[in-house]
Amino acid sequence: MAQEIERKFLVVDDSYKQEAYSQSRIVQGYICSARGRTVRVRIRGDKGYLTIKGASNASGMSRYEWEKEISLQEAEELMKLCEPGVIDKTRYLVKSGKHTFEIDEFYGDNEGLVVAEVELKYEDESYEKPHFIGQEVTGDVRYYNSSLMKTPFCRWETL
Repeated sequence: MAQEIERKFLVVDDSYKQEAYSQSRIVQGYICSARGRTVRVRIRGDKGYLTIKGASNASGMSRYEWEKEISLQEAEELMKLCEPGVIDKTRYLVKSGKHTFEIDEFYGDNEGLVVAEVELKYEDESYEKPHFIGQEVTGDVRYYNSSLMKTPFCRWETL
């Protein structure tokens, strides 16, 4: 089984934009967004992806992940089967030491939210935290994309 291990953080300023070596627009929907298992369709540039994720462990850092590249046409067709709500964001890639941080700047109902993730080989692996990294939110389900689809950032203050 493929295991995804990542830590997630809020971002304190937009200096990551100048430090990014790559950026791409991502639109994604969920065929299934049940707690503990998600099936995601993603369009990134001219490529499509189908991803299945399992439940997170107790720390919220690790979970099963399977991803397959599919054609853009297949992804567009599968998007029609998705639950209501779409995640729209730009992903910036920033190197920090031996790791790459993925910074997601959200749009639409999640406008104003910027989250950074770093993938690790094991849960206690050390990493160099870039200066724009703020509070850690690993394991806080509100920040999962599948949760942001159902309860977007713009509605958090009214809950």
